[in-house]
Amino acid sequence: MSTKIITPVAEFAELLPQEYKDLVAHGPYNERRSVRDLDTFKEIVDEHPHCAGCGVALAIRLLAAALPSPADTLIVGTPGCSFFALVQAALNYSNTAFGNQNAVASGLKRMLQIRFPHIHKDVVVVAGDGGIADIGLDLTLHSWFRREKITTIMLDNEVYANTGGQESGMSRQGKVLNMAPQGKRFPKIPVFELAKVSGCVYGARVTVASPHRVGRAVRNAILLAREFGSTYVQIYTPCPTNMKFSPDQTLKVARKAEKDHYTHEEFMSAEAAAYLARLKAESKEMRE
Repeated sequence: MSTKIITPVAEFAELLPQEYKDLVAHGPYNERRSVRDLDTFKEIVDEHPHCAGCGVALAIRLLAAALPSPADTLIVGTPGCSFFALVQAALNYSNTAFGNQNAVASGLKRMLQIRFPHIHKDVVVVAGDGGIADIGLDLTLHSWFRREKITTIMLDNEVYANTGGQESGMSRQGKVLNMAPQGKRFPKIPVFELAKVSGCVYGARVTVASPHRVGRAVRNAILLAREFGSTYVQIYTPCPTNMKFSPDQTLKVARKAEKDHYTHEEFMSAEAAAYLARLKAESKEMRE
């Protein structure tokens, strides 16, 4: 878990595309980054295979900029749209079988705590609504019940975008989609509410239309997972291809959702709130 994993051997270095070389040389590793620093470093290959206007690709850029320790972070994913950007990003990434990402992340975190007892090795699940809320809901919930010290980030585009636009458990009730020609018949699975009662010490619901909120939520979630246990961030990542809107309207769609069914919300335990307040005070003292 360091830049060694992405650094090519000398014999092949010159054969690689310039974009990959830039990922190695100018990735988000050597100094603290934030969402404000986007475009000052290389966090993802520009010609990644996501659709134009993809909300998932934007969310991955934002979370890459928000990681407290990118070189010591392991991202665990699962098949779906998120996979295509994550394998093009300058991050340590491991893909799993569909739905078992939280179980794999739990084991990896325990192993890393034993192997590196004096270094924070952050394990972060990044997957879509299908992997977390549908196929993997049982494994997601049980990792929270056990208070595993991992962060789970759902990239919620409210549809099975990777396989043609079928309804998912996170699709809105009444939405007409493939396999739901008369509209989805039941509400979104309340994963955010489940996180509150299943052991998460912190949770945030945000959209890609508010990048600084996304950055703060991701950073808070990872820092708190190190100390206290499971944390959860749910990011609305609208899909222009399957939701049939113009690619240049992604942020407009996300802003509209913030006023409707995807209002910003955050929860945390008392000890988590006290810890964040202490970190903020310490940071202020260092600046002064």
